[in-house]
Amino acid sequence: MAEALDTPEIEGAWALFKRGMQASPELRNGLSATIIMGVAVAVGRISIPIVIQRTIDRAITTAADGTTQVDMGRVVMLASIATCVVLVSSVVAVLARRRMIRNAEAAIYGLRTRAFAHVHKLSLADHVENSSGMFLTRVTSDVQAISRFCEWGLLTWTVGPTVVLGVFVVMAFYSWQLTIVVLITFLPTVPFMKVLQRRQLAAYDRLRNSVTKLVGRANEAITGAGTVRAYGVGERAAARVSEATEERYQAGIRRNRFMAIVFSVGDFFGSLSLAAAFAVGVWQRDNWGLTGGTLVGVMFLVTLLNEPTGELGETTDRTQEAIAGWRKILELLDMPVDVVEDDAGQSLPRQALAIDVDGVEFSYRTGPAVLRDVSLHIPAGTNIAVVGETGSGKTTLAKLLCRLADPTAGEISLSGVPLEDVAPASRLASIRMVPQDGFLFDTSLRENIRLGRDGATDQDIAAVIESLELTAWVGGLQDGLDTQVGSRGSYLSVGERQLVALIRAALADPGLLILDEATSSVDPETDRALTETIARLSTGRTVVSIAHRLATAEAADLIVVFDRGRVVEIGAHDELVKLDGIYGRLHAAWVGNTQRQALL
Repeated sequence: MAEALDTPEIEGAWALFKRGMQASPELRNGLSATIIMGVAVAVGRISIPIVIQRTIDRAITTAADGTTQVDMGRVVMLASIATCVVLVSSVVAVLARRRMIRNAEAAIYGLRTRAFAHVHKLSLADHVENSSGMFLTRVTSDVQAISRFCEWGLLTWTVGPTVVLGVFVVMAFYSWQLTIVVLITFLPTVPFMKVLQRRQLAAYDRLRNSVTKLVGRANEAITGAGTVRAYGVGERAAARVSEATEERYQAGIRRNRFMAIVFSVGDFFGSLSLAAAFAVGVWQRDNWGLTGGTLVGVMFLVTLLNEPTGELGETTDRTQEAIAGWRKILELLDMPVDVVEDDAGQSLPRQALAIDVDGVEFSYRTGPAVLRDVSLHIPAGTNIAVVGETGSGKTTLAKLLCRLADPTAGEISLSGVPLEDVAPASRLASIRMVPQDGFLFDTSLRENIRLGRDGATDQDIAAVIESLELTAWVGGLQDGLDTQVGSRGSYLSVGERQLVALIRAALADPGLLILDEATSSVDPETDRALTETIARLSTGRTVVSIAHRLATAEAADLIVVFDRGRVVEIGAHDELVKLDGIYGRLHAAWVGNTQRQALL
């Protein structure tokens, strides 16, 4: 999937544009009225050459004695008409522009919201197989590329073709011969622009890919700044970012090269048509019966053609940028949602939940099976520990229990209700997972805790903190619950972040609590505090602990041992030690290591 996102086949630009418009219904809101306003703007522009022609041919005449006579009344009348038309056209242009900007902002808001929501609906496999930088670029940079087109290019494409069509109609009325001359000079641009368009779209696609790569590597280098400095690999990290920056630079140069070509070609043929029309018109003036006003009017009409032709470079540039952005967004929205949830599903009982895992298998799309024929029955209220070597499938099982992904085979049930039939709201209220490093948002401690239950009051938060006997810890912080935790909770220690994650989980009052070894990265004193908090939190609930340190397993009611994606042992601690199987060997190694550390 990642490769498909990075190297797509180039679709037709028109097909992509239509799909993009379908994905942005806000842009179609009142589009007919906007088009009519665009036509009115175009009519206003075309009216000026007509007024000039009428003024020269009707208001300025030559008497028999060779003197020139000017009908000032007619001049004033025609000038007044032109002024009114221009004023009305200008007002309509402002209204049309405001309308397009408003619709464009609404479309970008909707597109970004839908893309963001879709990212969070994707399976665990999609998040594993695609970088966070790719998702971030889709929701930000790619959407912004569409915004620039919607606010300016869409109206230009409405006004421009209307002006061109109107110019040729009026020009043909004045002189069909000069119209043919102008058409002939413009015809070579059609096949040239068609070929150039495909190459330009490919260049924009490479540009969007290079932006994705740059954002991903820059994000990786910034978020991992501590590791980069600790290991002294700053040059290597900088080299990776520099490589992506160079790729973005070269892609930008190529994109701008095409823009310059389009702009220059449009300007060249526009000037060529003006020169050709003037030269041929003067040469054949008498043969074709061209009046002075008609010739001047045609010159002004050709000049009007030069404006949309000159804008063609920038308009095409914006359009191709938007099409490339739409391609990326559509590829994201086309990614299938494997975990489909029904809001009208069943509700789980608000109590400790029993777990039944029946023949569950799971694998990522591009890798081998992670879980193989896993079957378990965990009675409600049981505290179980899941142990095994790294990569044995422990954390994957925990994520399946949270329904971050669905099994590729088999079924998981909670208290008799298949997990896929549980209503999302009930699942979120009944299941909570506390990972190794509890993620905190850059806001206050209070708001991070409140994420545990929507609508929780300050009294609810205070009651949960008191039940976990953490009132003194919260009171010891600089601003209590109003303490700012910083980006990813950087103002707090690892242990303090875990305490916040535990309080947040307790606020939800779940029937199933999943702990991905919440004490594995803290010092012994903090370990004891977290262990006591977890013990209080676990009361009356089913608890599944992913145990990296076997002290957690020793205290569990039941131990489940994984090996290469399979459940190989189940039993109490004493039973499994006597069995001298995988758990017995892991435990013996852990005890020996603990004793060596104590001697040191």
